[in-house]
Amino acid sequence: MHGSESGSGPGATGASGVDQEFLALERELAVFLRRARSSSGEMAREVHPELEAAAYGLLVQLESAGRQRATDLAAYFGVGKATMSRQLRALEDLGLVAREPDPADGRASLVHLTDEGLARYRSVRDARRERYVRKLADWDRAEVAELARLLHHLNARAEE
Repeated sequence: MHGSESGSGPGATGASGVDQEFLALERELAVFLRRARSSSGEMAREVHPELEAAAYGLLVQLESAGRQRATDLAAYFGVGKATMSRQLRALEDLGLVAREPDPADGRASLVHLTDEGLARYRSVRDARRERYVRKLADWDRAEVAELARLLHHLNARAEE
């Protein structure tokens, strides 16, 4: 009996004809994403009690990529300009981000983390990283690197 007939091995399909590897991937991603959403909410509240979970990702992107136009942030996250504008306004009201004129185009502005926003974000990020270190303490560093590489590959494919 071949692997695909027995329900085991690469490309195996069950009685319903569904590829079991992709079913397992879908299940694990669903759990991972549910936990990630919950974690983002917790981290957002640690940065500021009034911060929305969705806005936490903006802090991550601004810290990583630096000053950006709101339109570029909206495109990166796949949301509309109005949604991005509302989220940025909330972050500005909390003193976590600020805008400055774009030297390349005086009609546009660049969004950046304030010193307060950067300090709060880094404190939460560092605590989160410590949790990862504890949770994955029994993993080999090469396994952690491989997981990061595979997630990066998956994220890059999502942008295509």
